[in-house]
Amino acid sequence: MLRLVLPKGSLERATLELFEAADLTVRRSSDVDYRASIDDPRIADVRILRPQEIPTYVAEGLYDLGVTGRDWIEETASDVVSLGELRYSKNTERPFSIVLAVADDAPWKTVEDLPDGVRVSTEYPELARRYLAGRGVRAEVRLSYGATEAKVPDVADAVVEGTETGRALRAAGLRVVDTVLTSYTELIANPSAAADPAKRHAMGQLQTLLDGALEARGRVLLKCNVPGASLDRVIELLPSMKAPTVSQLHRSDGYAVETVVAKSGVNVLIPELRDAGATDILELPLSKIVP
Repeated sequence: MLRLVLPKGSLERATLELFEAADLTVRRSSDVDYRASIDDPRIADVRILRPQEIPTYVAEGLYDLGVTGRDWIEETASDVVSLGELRYSKNTERPFSIVLAVADDAPWKTVEDLPDGVRVSTEYPELARRYLAGRGVRAEVRLSYGATEAKVPDVADAVVEGTETGRALRAAGLRVVDTVLTSYTELIANPSAAADPAKRHAMGQLQTLLDGALEARGRVLLKCNVPGASLDRVIELLPSMKAPTVSQLHRSDGYAVETVVAKSGVNVLIPELRDAGATDILELPLSKIVP
């Protein structure tokens, strides 16, 4: 039913891992094959293409559904429907920021300080032009095909560049002046496809799976048995999404308790639960959390 396009390149591995966690495993003959398939009745066809191109192709109706970054949606000014953010990126869960950066020893402290004719190198020329013009800066914007941060000061005076951590910019001796755009990965749809009730319903079901897989990341299910006398102490220790589930054990004054917690704190929490009187403590991985 749906023609789907996924990003190749820096987002590729993280995207394929997310789809696998959502039980939408992407299958292809090799890692360099642009054609793929997903064993799901809602997905008729899958392509893997550069994220820069995906908004345009989805807007034109070549694909019904796509995954790309907000940065490329803005750069191409594509007419697409955003179904929502998928909060992951190539290395971390942080957003991908598009920033304006200059040499660390440059005299400019704000965007408005940039002089007329300032040379700006970027992989986002249209986004950069709109951004700078909106702040009254007349700039010479040049398209960069990579290694953008290395072009200051010989080729450019400033760069508009994407970063997750800022590490590469700092290593190149650059200083961030302003954030142009904060970009998350998004699930986008062709407007006509999104207006079709059957296709929109299928899109929503796929989105539920993807959001559920993301919601489960970094969380585990804890289960334990607790004597009645220790229940209040154990409950006080337990964080939860809403409230721990508590049920009385058959023919006993004890209780079974379960809750979802952050994986990062389990190393401290489990011994504390044991000290508080909990027994038979189980830690279980989670695949999806669907509210």
